[in-house]
Amino acid sequence: MKLYPIDTGLFKLDGGAMFGVVPKSIWQRTNPADERNMCTWAARLLLIEDDGRLILVDTGLGDKQDEKFFSHYYRHGDATLDGSLAAHGFHRDDITDVFLTHLHFDHVGGAIIRDGDRLVPAFKNAIYWSNKKHWEWALFPNHREKPSFLQENILPIYESGKLSFIDVEDGIRFSEHIVVRFVYGHTDAMMLPQINYNGKTLLYMADLLPSAGHIPLPYVMSYDVRPLTTMEERKRFWQEAVDGDYALFLEHDPVHECCSILSMEKGYRLKSTFSLTDWLTA
Repeated sequence: MKLYPIDTGLFKLDGGAMFGVVPKSIWQRTNPADERNMCTWAARLLLIEDDGRLILVDTGLGDKQDEKFFSHYYRHGDATLDGSLAAHGFHRDDITDVFLTHLHFDHVGGAIIRDGDRLVPAFKNAIYWSNKKHWEWALFPNHREKPSFLQENILPIYESGKLSFIDVEDGIRFSEHIVVRFVYGHTDAMMLPQINYNGKTLLYMADLLPSAGHIPLPYVMSYDVRPLTTMEERKRFWQEAVDGDYALFLEHDPVHECCSILSMEKGYRLKSTFSLTDWLTA
C-alpha cells in the first residue's frame, strides 16, 4: 500500500461559520481571518494505491461552476488536482475508485467536468462510491444544506452508470486495509475511510475535524445539521484516536496534513502535527 496527499488548491469560508459558537478572539489564534472575516482552507485529498486499485478520497471543488459561484469562495494557490496527481506519477484516468465522504460541493465538485454541453465523470475509468442513505439525503436536501448539494455534481454520477453504494454499517470493509466509519452530525451518513498501514491507523477526517484548530469538542461548525451529535461523535472518535495513537488526515487544514490528539484534564487538545510522508516513514 502507498498513500499520497493530493492538494487541489485553497479557498475561503467565513471564520464564524467554520467555528460556530466559539468566539473569534479564540479561533483566530489558529486560523486568522482576513478583512472580510474569511479564513483560508485547503481542499486536500488522499490517494490510496492498494492491491491493484487506485482510490481517490473526495475530489475537491472542481472548476466547472461559473465565475459568480467561485467569487464567493476566493479560490487561490497554485496546486491543482491534475498537477498533484502528476507529481506522484499518475493521471486522472488511472483512478479506479472515487470514494466520496459526502456530497457537499467542496468534496464532490471535482467528480464531474464539462465536456462541451455535457456533464461527465472526471474519472472515466473509476467507480464512484457513496451510500444510499446519504445519496437520498442529498437528492432531497433540507433547506439548511440545499446550497451545498448541487445537483450538477450529483445526478451525472448516477446517469453515468458508475455509481455504487456502500452498506451503511460502521466498520464495514471497503478493501483489505480500509474500513468505513459512519458519522451523522455534520450531514447524514458521512463516511470516513480508516486505513490500516503496516499496523498503524490513519483516519481520514473529512468534516468531522476540518483542521487542527478544531480539536476541542465545542469547536463545531455552524454547517453541521446536528451539532450535539457531532460533539458526541467527536468525543467517541477522539478517545479512540488517543487510545489507538491514530494519525488524523486533515482535508481542510491549510497548513497541516495530519495531526494527533491527546487527552488532558481540560479536554482533548492537539498533540502534534506532521506530514503524511513523515508518518509513513516513522
